[in-house]
Formats: sequence, structure tokens, C-alpha cells
Amino acid sequence: MIIRKSESELARMAEAGGIVVDTLSLLGEHIRPGVTTGELDKAADDYIRSRGGVPTFKGYRGPYPYPAAICTSPNDVVVHGIPGEYALVDGDVLSVDVGVTHDGFVADSAYTFAVGEIGAEAERLLETCEAGLWVGIEQCRAGARLSDISHGIQAVVEEAGFSVVRSLVGHGVGRSMHEEPQIPNFGEPGRGPTLAPGMTFAIEPMITAGSAEVVLGSDRWTISTTDGSLSAHFEHTVAVTEGEPRILTRAPVRVS
Repeated sequence: MIIRKSESELARMAEAGGIVVDTLSLLGEHIRPGVTTGELDKAADDYIRSRGGVPTFKGYRGPYPYPAAICTSPNDVVVHGIPGEYALVDGDVLSVDVGVTHDGFVADSAYTFAVGEIGAEAERLLETCEAGLWVGIEQCRAGARLSDISHGIQAVVEEAGFSVVRSLVGHGVGRSMHEEPQIPNFGEPGRGPTLAPGMTFAIEPMITAGSAEVVLGSDRWTISTTDGSLSAHFEHTVAVTEGEPRILTRAPVRVS
């Protein structure tokens, strides 16, 4: 069942979303060669708690409780990279995924940052992934079908010559990090549930410059491309309304 949120509940999700986006913006100011992903995690954890929020990912159920406040996924790591001693280098791309619980509600967003100067193909990968996100968001309208989101993302990504990771999906979000429904980033349009006001989704294309196949790392969290190709991940928490889609996590400014 897809849980629909009231106006007051959407307002509480937007408050959590404000903390998420401010955290991503703060991290963008810190992302540069030489900084470790562990340092980014500490900065995020401290900041989220200073705003009265709780890092949703920390302790999240899985093969074992997730040990960090954020996910940091460099280069060929698609999602769920665990922060630690890895020091960023010029030319890296780094996906940062942030979830915040505040006043009983969750908001979730991800952004892939360029570290210093990156190559033209890496830049095109990031631009395509972000464009796919915005096309997916545009489909979040009352009366549309769930798979319209999936199809819109797939069309943008594959037209650019990149691959959609098919084993990873977006999802409903609200009182819990993961609610119904699952939202693949590929599929035929016009299928699945009809969207209605109050539905809230984490729309999150995860794409690669090479194969769509991924592998789970030995830490049982980190998911990487099998062929070592670069990946990108962008995400917003979005509410369906009677009119325009409502983005509950505003877009952070790109930092180079």
C-alpha cells in the first residue's frame, strides 16, 4: 500500500528535507582532494544532530547495522559506500547520500560531486544522471502511472549511451526510509499504480558509464560496477500534489 501524507505531514518531511540539503551543501564545501570520506561523515553527523535531526542511515538494518551517518561512493562505487580512510583525489566523482529523520519523518537525497577537475565523459555522466532525475520528477503528477517515472529516467540515460542499474530502485519514503512502492529506473510507461496527491517518493537514478551489472563488496554494503566503470547517483524526495511535483529536498549548488 502506498501511504499518502497529509499537508501537515508533508510540512514535517520538508523540514527534514531542509536539513538534508543543507548537509549536502555543507559537504560540498568540504569536498576537495585530500579530504577523507570519514571526515565528511563526521561533519555530516555533527551537523545533522546540531539541527535536531538524526542520521537515518546510521544503524539502519541490513547484513549488519550500517556504521555511518552518510553513504560516500567514489568512482565505480554505485551506492552504500561506507565512509572511512579513503582520501579524495583530483578527478574523482563522489556520490554522497544523506538521510535525515526529524520529528518522526524521513527525507532522503543524493548528489554526485566532481572532485577538482574531472574528464569530459565523467562530466557528461553526471549531467545525464541529474537530467534523468529531473525527468523522473516531472512525471510525479496526479493521474500519471508509477512506471512513467521509470520510463522517463531510462529514456534519458540510454539515449545518452549510459546504463541504468536495474537491480537498484527508488522507493516510497515517509515515516520510514523505505515504504511502498519500489520504483525501478527503467520500464514501459503507463503501468503500475495511478499517482495521487500525498504520495511521497525517493526518486533516484543510479547509472554507469559501462555495464549495468553490479557486485556486492566484502563489507556486505558497498555496491560497485562489475567492470570498474564510473557511476553516478542523484536523488530527491518528492511529493505528488494536485499540480506541480513538490520537491521536499531542494537542489544543492554544484561545487567544483
